[in-house]
Amino acid sequence: MIIIIAFVYALPNLYGEDPAIQISGGRGVVTDAQTQDLVKEVLKKNDIQIKSISLSDSTILVRFSNTDVQLKSQELLTNALGDKYIVALNLAPATPNWLHIIGAEPMKLGLDLRGGVHFLMEIDMATAFNKLQEQLQDTVLTDLQSKKIAYSGILKNSSNGVDIRFNDAESRTNAMNYLQSRNPEFYFSNGANNTLHIVMTEARLREVRESAVLQNITILRKRVNQLGVAEPIIQRQGADRIVVQLPGIQDTARAKEILGATATLEFRQVDTSVNKESALRGYVPGSSEVKFDVKGNPVVLYKRVILTGDHITDSTSQIDRESGRPVVAVTLDNVGGQIMSDFTQRNLEKPIATLFIEYKDSGKRDKDNRIILERREEVISVATINSRFSNRFQISGVGNMADVRNLSVLLRAGALIAPIQIVEERTVGPSLGQQNIIQGIEACFWGLVITVTFMLVVYKLFGTFASIAVIINVILIVGIMSLLPGATLTMPGIAGIVLTVGMAVDANVLINERIKEELRNGRGIQQAIHEGYNGAFTSIFDANITTLITAVILYGFGTGSIKGFAITLAIGVLTSMFTSIVGTRALANLVYGGRRVNKLSI
Repeated sequence: MIIIIAFVYALPNLYGEDPAIQISGGRGVVTDAQTQDLVKEVLKKNDIQIKSISLSDSTILVRFSNTDVQLKSQELLTNALGDKYIVALNLAPATPNWLHIIGAEPMKLGLDLRGGVHFLMEIDMATAFNKLQEQLQDTVLTDLQSKKIAYSGILKNSSNGVDIRFNDAESRTNAMNYLQSRNPEFYFSNGANNTLHIVMTEARLREVRESAVLQNITILRKRVNQLGVAEPIIQRQGADRIVVQLPGIQDTARAKEILGATATLEFRQVDTSVNKESALRGYVPGSSEVKFDVKGNPVVLYKRVILTGDHITDSTSQIDRESGRPVVAVTLDNVGGQIMSDFTQRNLEKPIATLFIEYKDSGKRDKDNRIILERREEVISVATINSRFSNRFQISGVGNMADVRNLSVLLRAGALIAPIQIVEERTVGPSLGQQNIIQGIEACFWGLVITVTFMLVVYKLFGTFASIAVIINVILIVGIMSLLPGATLTMPGIAGIVLTVGMAVDANVLINERIKEELRNGRGIQQAIHEGYNGAFTSIFDANITTLITAVILYGFGTGSIKGFAITLAIGVLTSMFTSIVGTRALANLVYGGRRVNKLSI
């Protein structure tokens, strides 16, 4: 039963993958049956044969017989569909439907085997510090107002802090004593003209850098997983850089869109004292600014932010029961829920706006050849506060269902703490990955042939038992690797399988030599077999446990490909113990058990 189950779940790996094109709509565009018909028409007009075409979750997947047709089709479809659609190269498993039904999928392959994209990304720390300055500015204003300390102005300074001007020295001293007790992570000093300088300590600067990297890694991992990229490798490199590898993705533009989308929300109060005409002419108070909605209409918002997307813990896309329109249902954390509750209670019957903010590649580069990110803002919703909000509410006016779903995913995954710039990118083609797979399979095959030949020559029929066990062992490894959701096969992983093939017969060598020793000592055939397996078990167990401990340590302390090697090694150790002890014993019992035997073939 175990062999049959392992074989069934290893079977999808024999079918390989089809070169495919994945088509999805950009912001505000829905991919539907009409788009699918257009794709069919374009391909048919250019005499391009396809294996299949399907539409699922607003995404069209077209399969082809080879990569040449795939690349040609991408160029044609990109020109035909325009910039409104994302036409991405992909690899789709060719697993039959009956295997899909029982959850059998091929092994997930690493970048070196499947091909894909590699990015080295650098965090824009200047934006992170600027955001911290804004938070400090807001906190200081709130504290001064709560203590009723008068001030004449507040500005950001060049030392990642703020400068506050007061009308007299007494107000400055009172403010310094109060703020210093509440903000130990900042330095306070007096300046000219009754100015109070506030700057961050070195410890706080290091903490911000560390937090920005770690939080961005976590958010990138969530975002990539939720957008359907299987088994990415996301890890830190240096002080402010992150390495991202996405196996299976050949389209760098699509990968950039997934990773570089820095989306968040700001909830702000609408300034109703300014009309549209004045706003267009730029006549707005210093405490307000003009933003634009989807249709290009101006909306005057107070600069002070009520709440940011950092407080969002969950968001889902759904259809509002009353209006029938797509909405984003947002859940806030305790702090955010309390802030929103207090604000809405104080401002009933007043309008509140939801400002959508994202950073995108501007197509330009700075003097250091780094991508310049462009900040885009859009008011997606303006609503009147009819009742007190809790930590759960809905945002409408986002757009169609595709936009709502995309925004929901980005918000649920979290907003990047600071924008990220791609400083290096590499694409590993699927042909190179296929070459690695072929070489790995050849190494495994010849290792298997040599091992089997040795066992057959030295141990005859018992060598045949061991050889069958080795082959079953490989099937078990592939089946388990296909079943494990977090396992990814890389070139070092194939090396682990090859190593396991050689190690798998170690146990049988011990067992066979012990059986031969018992026969020399005058034991009967059945007793010699029994003593051979029982006597060798302790040595086999000890040897494999030490190897397993090594594999666990490699997985715990290693990264990337080292982990891939450790996983296959650990699985191989466990399966080889099973096949060598249980499997060969079952074969020996099948041939020699329950009857009188005069001679063993060993």
